Amino acid sequence: MSALDQYLSLYAHHADTIAAHSPALLNDRRAVALAALQGQRLPRRGDEGYEKTDIDALFAPDYGLNITRMPFGVDMAASLRCGVPNLSTLMAVVVGDIYHPSATLAANLPKGVTMMSLAEAARLHHDRVAQLFGTIAGTDSATTALNTLLVQDGVYVRLEPGVKLDKPLQLINVFNTTAPSMAVRRLLIDIADGASARLIVCDHTQLADIDYLSSQVIEISLGRDASFELYDMEESSSRTHRVSELYARQEAGSSLCVSSLALLGGATRNSYNIRPQGEHCTTELSSLAIGGGAQLIDNATRVHHSVARCASSQLFKYVLFDKAQGAFEGTVIVDEGADYTDAHQTNRNLLASPDARMHTMPQLEIYCDEVKCSHGAATGQLDDEALFYMRQRGIDAADARMMLVQAFMADVIDTVHYEPLRDRLRHLVELRLSGRAAICADCGAHPS
Repeated sequence: MSALDQYLSLYAHHADTIAAHSPALLNDRRAVALAALQGQRLPRRGDEGYEKTDIDALFAPDYGLNITRMPFGVDMAASLRCGVPNLSTLMAVVVGDIYHPSATLAANLPKGVTMMSLAEAARLHHDRVAQLFGTIAGTDSATTALNTLLVQDGVYVRLEPGVKLDKPLQLINVFNTTAPSMAVRRLLIDIADGASARLIVCDHTQLADIDYLSSQVIEISLGRDASFELYDMEESSSRTHRVSELYARQEAGSSLCVSSLALLGGATRNSYNIRPQGEHCTTELSSLAIGGGAQLIDNATRVHHSVARCASSQLFKYVLFDKAQGAFEGTVIVDEGADYTDAHQTNRNLLASPDARMHTMPQLEIYCDEVKCSHGAATGQLDDEALFYMRQRGIDAADARMMLVQAFMADVIDTVHYEPLRDRLRHLVELRLSGRAAICADCGAHPS
């Protein structure tokens, strides 16, 4: 039995239970997802776009699914120790795949801002959620279709037209079950015309000796002249795996910034699928990945320019130690008629160990003459001459290596527009490079 067959069988036997613990709107999408999965299999290593990652193998273990929605407590004191007093957020927690708002979230959300359970939103804001859920992501991807088939809840964020949210929202995803489990997570972002917001997402694991898998789908809708920043930070365990797919639809004049920081984890596959719908859209994708041990960090991007006068930039950097592996496959498509597109893609990689490996494949598909596009990739090691220069001036070898690595990563951190978070990231990276756990959840700061 393949990994996908395992979950299709589970669904066939427990469809009534899954539906009974889900809102009708989510149940309505399952038939389309199930039809899309017939005769399919999950991607395997070596398939096109999956040079390093075997999705089928990641889903193959017999993970438990919480289809009856049993509540699991979380040790908030262990997860949310705040070390940054100037980084205050509006916070909620997802334990496994169950949403828990902080005690004061509802009272502190400004007028025109909604952050709630997707199941609750499907009832209270049915028409709007129905317009977006499953329509931005679709079911072309087998992993997205499987997520749609099994998902029972998620998180919904909505900003009404013209609302400017200064304080960041924050979502902390936590694994803490005592048995191997899979969390089916869904995040629906709905930013109306002229509105702007930031969201910080942190992945955290409390039990390092248990196997976990996160199946996550993010759908983002940006209205005209809307602005949204998503900062995605992963610090889990070597036995926690993650498959995350992000889909974004941008209307004219909107601005989207997505930045990820991978500090600790097992095998991670992040996919980004962006398609501007109107002119004068801007899209920024950036990622900083620090891999050690046998960690795998795989990022795949697809930015499809089909309208004129839009701009996109991609900056992905990896630092790999020990036997860590990295992969980057990025595609920029410029359709005929998408004149004056300005698109740039860069991947730079630092192999800090002879056993580390990196696969990179940046790609441009341009069907239009009036464009300005570029792409490039480079993989190398620390500069021996620079190390020698620093050692000659009395700098310890370990400190010299850390300083060079930090300098290599500086421009990715600089893509973070929110200054308090940018300062915190520098600290987290320093902790990670020193060999200590940075506790990504610490950056979540105090709920307010």
